[in-house]
Amino acid sequence: MQGSARRRPFPAAAPGSPPPAGPLYPGRHGAGKAEDTFKTSPFHLDLWFYFTLQNWVLDFGRPIAMIILPLEWFPLNKPSAGDYFHMAYNVITPFLLLKLIERSPKTLPRSMVYVSIITFVMGASIHLVGDSVNHRLIFSGYQHHLSVRENPIIRNLKPETLIDSFELLYYYDEYLGHSMWYIPFFLILFIYFTGCFTPAAGQGRMPLAALLLVGPSSLYYWYLVTEGQIFILYIFTFFAMMALVMHQRRKGLVLDSNGLFLFLSFIITLLLIAAWVGWLWNDKILRKKYPGVIYIPEPWAFYTLHMNNLHAAKDAF
Repeated sequence: MQGSARRRPFPAAAPGSPPPAGPLYPGRHGAGKAEDTFKTSPFHLDLWFYFTLQNWVLDFGRPIAMIILPLEWFPLNKPSAGDYFHMAYNVITPFLLLKLIERSPKTLPRSMVYVSIITFVMGASIHLVGDSVNHRLIFSGYQHHLSVRENPIIRNLKPETLIDSFELLYYYDEYLGHSMWYIPFFLILFIYFTGCFTPAAGQGRMPLAALLLVGPSSLYYWYLVTEGQIFILYIFTFFAMMALVMHQRRKGLVLDSNGLFLFLSFIITLLLIAAWVGWLWNDKILRKKYPGVIYIPEPWAFYTLHMNNLHAAKDAF
């Protein structure tokens, strides 16, 4: 009597049928070796359009909605309209990033993608709370171009330990929240970018729809980098992209339309940041708030400093 039963071989798939799937079969994203062949991927117009649209509406538009909509609709002790925008952003953005990764023609590290998505959601949620309180303070006279302790409504608080609490809130908003939000965000974009190479030179052309989306996409990344104060993270990601493009070119590989769209967006973003810094280079008040070597003012700090004063002057007349 045999001590163990013989294992039956897996049945062969019928000709023309799709390969079997399941935990017992090595799948496309299994532990096996990545594909040796390069597949070309068409331009993902739907994903890039939805991605750009929701970035503008849900991220850039949330503080605008909070200011424009009547305060009676969203009392200061309740979430603002911008907060609901942020909640929607925290759900839709990781979904679109996952769909983008799914459409990559190359096998990508799934574990790293999942950990990055989880960290992204956690960081964006931390930022939601801190940013909500900080922007609601605008209605009480808080000025974003000043530090926490220099703000008129903060510096005279008693007891003084309350000021430490507001500084902790600012830290969660501007440092911890931004780091856990933006680092995985750019990491996912770079991971996707690594799969955007093809040996077919003709695939490196951008369709007209991609050219039309480059402008809004680049302008949003400018806002993201300046308002989020993440220039170092952005420039390192851009340099990594550039190094990868040069390395792959030696192998005879070029960017496909999706990779070219992302790379061109980052190039235009760098030009927009340079123009923004050059325009505000001699602003003494903003220079005081951003004293470091890298001087990149936040758009909302510029708004509370100059645009609010301009509106006040018009109201006086």
